[in-house]
Amino acid sequence: MSYEITRSRVETYFDRTATATWAALTSDAPVSRIRETVRAGRDAMRARLLGALPEDLSGARVLDAGCGAGQMSAELAARGAEVVAVDLSPQLLQVAEARLPDTVRSRVRFVAGDMTAPELGRFDHVVAMDSLIYYRAGDIDARLSGLAQRANGSILFTVAPRTTLLMGMWYAGKLFPRGDRSPVMVPHAPGALARRLAGHGAVRDVGRVSSGFYISHALEVRP
Repeated sequence: MSYEITRSRVETYFDRTATATWAALTSDAPVSRIRETVRAGRDAMRARLLGALPEDLSGARVLDAGCGAGQMSAELAARGAEVVAVDLSPQLLQVAEARLPDTVRSRVRFVAGDMTAPELGRFDHVVAMDSLIYYRAGDIDARLSGLAQRANGSILFTVAPRTTLLMGMWYAGKLFPRGDRSPVMVPHAPGALARRLAGHGAVRDVGRVSSGFYISHALEVRP
């Protein structure tokens, strides 16, 4: 499936089908036990990615690529960064903007669109948490190639790792397709993906978070 088709499915899912679900998941509202594990996993991964960045980001321009409900954007701005928060879903951007603390509002600009659009400009750092998990290796390679040309520092991103659970879910999705299902994550072997991306800069393994149904692996590329 091409990048454009997958991107369209992701946009439709988050902007029309699952806005309320993701708004609840990224809040402190009560959710199911399964979603509690996903929430905890996302919190842990966000902390892991933030831990790979400087504590003081004053004056740094940072792209929050696939910002969703804006939790990462708020924390980046709290460290002093000038944040460009991009997401395919205007509906989720409305949630993110409404939740943004007034203390950092002047340092965050929300943009609806493709996170890799060249017109967004250059950045000191790029963070793409769980926004590339629906794409194949070739598409990830191409997107990071473009970002690497416009990044002065680290590009932090996550992928769905090849585990027994995720591969089983992936094959089930392939065997029982439904036109209205959520976008299917594409599992990757982080080591193999890191070797493929080595042409864009130094690649570092940032680690994995496993929390119930949430399993995500972080990598860093430094152009």
